[in-house]
Order: sequence, then structure tokens, then C-alpha cells
Amino acid sequence: MSTWNELLSELNRLGGAARDEWFNTRLDDAISRVSQERDGRNILVYFSAFLQKGDVPPGHIIMMPEDINGFMSSFHGMDSSKGLTVVMHTPGGATMAVQSLVEYTRSKFSDVEVIVPAFAMSAGTMYALSSDRLVLGRQSQLGPIDPQLSIAGRQHSARSIVEQFDQARREIVGDPDKEIPANPAAANLWAPVLGSFAPSLLQFANDQLDFSESMVAGWLARYMFAGDTVKAGEVAHFFNDASHHKSHDKRIGIQEAREQSLIVEQLEDNQRLQEAVLTLYHFLTILVEQTPTTKILSSGSGRNWMKSWVGMQQG
Repeated sequence: MSTWNELLSELNRLGGAARDEWFNTRLDDAISRVSQERDGRNILVYFSAFLQKGDVPPGHIIMMPEDINGFMSSFHGMDSSKGLTVVMHTPGGATMAVQSLVEYTRSKFSDVEVIVPAFAMSAGTMYALSSDRLVLGRQSQLGPIDPQLSIAGRQHSARSIVEQFDQARREIVGDPDKEIPANPAAANLWAPVLGSFAPSLLQFANDQLDFSESMVAGWLARYMFAGDTVKAGEVAHFFNDASHHKSHDKRIGIQEAREQSLIVEQLEDNQRLQEAVLTLYHFLTILVEQTPTTKILSSGSGRNWMKSWVGMQQG
């Protein structure tokens, strides 16, 4: 395995055009090595610079509908009979984007696995749960999939909105099941909070939660759980349950994933694969640190689709 420091030392010894050639050659070599360790499978790299460039416009680092162009470019010329291995690193993004990406992926490949070298959060977790199996290391993490809604410029969990309305209702009209008496005077305390929400917000939040959960349940039933709709529904609800996770950023690691009956291969069980994946991951972190790149989708052999950001210039 080439460590981050070793790769950076290689790069620092080069200058000019040699640096550009190093990036191109190293990327293709790293992807090719992962393919070799997976018996020649097709490889798609989906890598976001969200850890290095959190101050760029969100559309340059999160999963967006336009990513379908990168998938189309990367899939061109692939032999679908060889299956697909996706190496994914993302903070997540738009639900409508991941739905399109999953449906396009599964229309092309009957066998899909997702390797998470570090993070596949939120919508990235949704994509991962559409696979036939996962490959996670000790450092890898998935996350909750409860939708995040933008209200007055801030992100709020759809689940927290629903629960806040439920709490207000219990405190005002009471809840016999929980032995909470009615207290009409509480309406005065809740009025400023509830008045700040649009009339349709509660219904919208509920719809988004249902949509996210039912979509993931359908993918799990169709692929990883092979027809077990009950288990698929339970697991989808687990990942969608913000009441349990408490934070959208909560880490769901390999042990917790296995406790949910997900099919998970541990990266450390295959030393050669681990070295190949982590070399690729370290290389990509250097690529986004040393260049304007904010997101890259690649299948090697020069088939790259990138987003970049330099100051106020969009690329």
C-alpha cells in the first residue's frame, strides 16, 4: 500500500507537465489494481472533496442530479456481465439524485457491490443499500438516511419536524396513552414555534420520510435481501429513524451494519484488496488537495468526469 505521505513525496519530486501525467497515470493504475483484486470487475470511483473543501458551493461536493452524466460517461464501454464495484466517498446529497443514480446503475448491472473506504453518508448510504453487498473497513461509516429539509437557510431533519409537531400536540391536547393531560395554555408557548413553519411543512416532512424509507426498502428487498420484504422494511426504518440515531451525522460502522443483517465483507480480511483500496483513497485525497477538483467520477483509462472550483470561477 502507498501511504498518503509516500504518494505526496512522489508528487513533490515532480514539476510542470510531469505532475499532470502523474495524476493521470496514478489514478488509472490505482483503479486497475482494485479491479484486479476483484477478479476484473468494472470499477466506478465516486469521490467528493467534502472533507478538504467544505467551503465550496454544496453542488460541487454533494450528490446532485447532474452526476448522472458522470455515471453515463464512466459506464460507457463497460462489459456489464463482469459486474460493478463502486468505490464511494460522499457526504450524501439530494434524494432525487440518488434515486436516478441507483435506477440507472441497476439497469446496467445485475451485480453491484459498494466499497466504502471512509464515508458514504446520507444519500451515499442510500446508494450503498441498493447494492448486493458492501465492503467496509474498521474506519468506514454509513449514516442515517432521514431527509434533511432546508428552512430559512438552515438544514433540519424531516423527522425532527414531525416529532416537534407531535410534541406540541401532546402538550396542548394531551395524550391519554402517556398520561399527559391536556393543557390549552401551552398553545401560547408553542405559537411562535409553529407559526414559523409553512402550513404544508408537516405533510411535506412526512412525505419525504415515507419516500426515502420505502425506496430503500424496495432496493433492499430486490437486491441484498432477495425478496425478504419484512427484513427490508425493518432495516430501511432503522436507517431512517432519527429518533434512534439522534444525529444525521451519526456513525454506523461495520458492526452495526452487520447487526442489521446487511451483507458486509470486512476490508481487512483481504489484505491485497485493502492495500489497493486505501492506496486509491489516499491518492484521491491528494488529487483534491492539490488541484481545483471538488468531485470526481472515474472508471479509469481516462474516463473521468470532474467538478472543480477556483474562487468565484465554476468549472
